[in-house]
Amino acid sequence: MTRALYYENGTQLTFDAVVQEVNGSEVALDATAFYPEGGGQNGDAGRLTWATASAAVLDTRKDKATGLIWHKLAGALPPAGTPVVGQVDAARRWRQMQRHSGEHLLAQAFRRVNPAFSVAAVGMRNPECTLDLEGDPAEIHVQAAETLLRETLGRTDLVLDTPTVPEDDLHLYAPRRETKVSGQVRLVIFRDSAEEAFDVSACGGLHVPRASLAGPVVILRTERIRAGLTRVVFMAGEEAGEYLARVYGEARARAQGFSVPVDRLPERVVATLAERDALKAEAAALRDALAATVVRTAPIETVNGLPVRCVVLDDIAMLLPTLNAVSEGGVVLALAPGGRCGIACKHLDRHFNVVDHLKVDVGAILSRVLKAAGGKGGGKSEIAQGVTPQPDGFFAAIKEALAAFIFVPIPERQPVSQPEYGQPFNKLSAPALGVDKTEIVGMLKPKPSNEA
Repeated sequence: MTRALYYENGTQLTFDAVVQEVNGSEVALDATAFYPEGGGQNGDAGRLTWATASAAVLDTRKDKATGLIWHKLAGALPPAGTPVVGQVDAARRWRQMQRHSGEHLLAQAFRRVNPAFSVAAVGMRNPECTLDLEGDPAEIHVQAAETLLRETLGRTDLVLDTPTVPEDDLHLYAPRRETKVSGQVRLVIFRDSAEEAFDVSACGGLHVPRASLAGPVVILRTERIRAGLTRVVFMAGEEAGEYLARVYGEARARAQGFSVPVDRLPERVVATLAERDALKAEAAALRDALAATVVRTAPIETVNGLPVRCVVLDDIAMLLPTLNAVSEGGVVLALAPGGRCGIACKHLDRHFNVVDHLKVDVGAILSRVLKAAGGKGGGKSEIAQGVTPQPDGFFAAIKEALAAFIFVPIPERQPVSQPEYGQPFNKLSAPALGVDKTEIVGMLKPKPSNEA
């Protein structure tokens, strides 16, 4: 069994030991300050040095059956019985501890905001750590938890305590999460000067001696995994500080480019986005107008009675506007750089009868032509786009496909002349009725009654 020096003093980074066993590229020591991978926390790395050489420690692991902690080395290995000096990579160790402590503290902050926000899973392998919470915390809860923890770390000196207690005594400590460990249980407690605990958890990992050393703890974003489960992505300690410094530096550079202070950068960005959207709308309108002109001025070629216009473009962005500019009862074929191509028609069924076919589907036509040429594409019945590896033969191939249809123009309906009684009434030209006003009035007067 290897003596775990990291539990005796989590900040001890240098130690003396003796090699007990050698196996492949790994050595087991009688004592070590290298923390082995486990509990979601990465193993330590560093260096072992002995009288004749030294080697980098790439990773560490614990064999639960024997209690030995194995150190994976790069290069020469010291034989069994060799005294060695171990040096733990300080940056890696401290950052691992800051991540782990940050996870405990943030989980407790969420629990204090709402007890329903219980931890389902955690991840601390990378600078961006994750906390999967039940209860679907909303943005207002995220802000509340982050604020609570920031104020706690800034105003309260929480000190680490790691007692090992019997399983039967766990109820005396009220751990945040139910533990599955039996027998003797190691607790990680952050408590204030009045001995009041901020967080209690059963944990075998390493932590910072004071909670403030895990700060700042910054929530980067939340991700909904499924109903009832939300992932909180956060950073802690030095990594969070480096992240904030980098983001602020980039924001400051952008703000200087806009000649505004950093706190007004969001306002300037919103205004710039509004300007961009207006310019995009203006550019789209200009493209549409240009496309309409290009289509209107393109020569018409009749294919089986169907008016077809072929347009070659020098800008891919003009492809869709050109297809949308197709005229009523016509067909447009368009070819853009890179083999981008398309076909569009508009209300052919109102102008042509298609012999032996119910309807012309240009999406199906384009898909079939491009597939034969080794390209791909398709679309709706009246507009379709794709890519062809044979742009020189695109127009001819589409025309050949259209030639398989026989288009018969539908005669335009002639306006029906209205009968005379349907003409608008003209008072001046109306024929005389043959009855004057006095006669009409007389006809309307009641006749005298002969009854007594």
